[in-house]
Amino acid sequence: MSKGWYMVQTYAGYENKIEKILRMKLESGELDSNIVTDVLVPVEEVIEIKDGKKKTHKTKFLPSYIMLEMDLPDIGWKSTCSTVRRIQGVNGFVGTDPNVRPRPITDDEARKILVRCGRIKGEKTVRISSDYKAGDAVKIKEGAFSEFTGTVDEVYADKNKLRVMVQVFGRATPVELEITQVEKLVQ
Repeated sequence: MSKGWYMVQTYAGYENKIEKILRMKLESGELDSNIVTDVLVPVEEVIEIKDGKKKTHKTKFLPSYIMLEMDLPDIGWKSTCSTVRRIQGVNGFVGTDPNVRPRPITDDEARKILVRCGRIKGEKTVRISSDYKAGDAVKIKEGAFSEFTGTVDEVYADKNKLRVMVQVFGRATPVELEITQVEKLVQ
């Protein structure tokens, strides 16, 4: 036996309900807490910037999936897996048939998901959702170029950054900024 993270596919929108049922089954002893050690619905924190206002909310980045951390035994694994599969709204374990022992995702895949969820201390990522696009006029709010205006040249959504062309001494100068350092000018 070795502990690993397993992916369970669910009906869309049932993730939180199934997580609650799994936790109740763990508390009641219907599921062995030595086998199923953790239940996780993969959510991330998203900062949405619209019209210069910040809103923070959590969103599921793997809809229709739940992660189970399990120390699945070689003998007796079927009873645990069938208890999970019988929950209304569960389609099954990802990548296996009901009569085949499920396989955990790789440690690297699990680590990426856990970091994105903020489960690994000191490595939480926050995704920033914005409506910036190339050509937008912006005003820089913070940093060395505070109060300068410029034009968005490129959006790096995966890094939460923008490249803004700013006029410095009469020349267009590219400046890389965090999305939170600028605000859109009304045109």
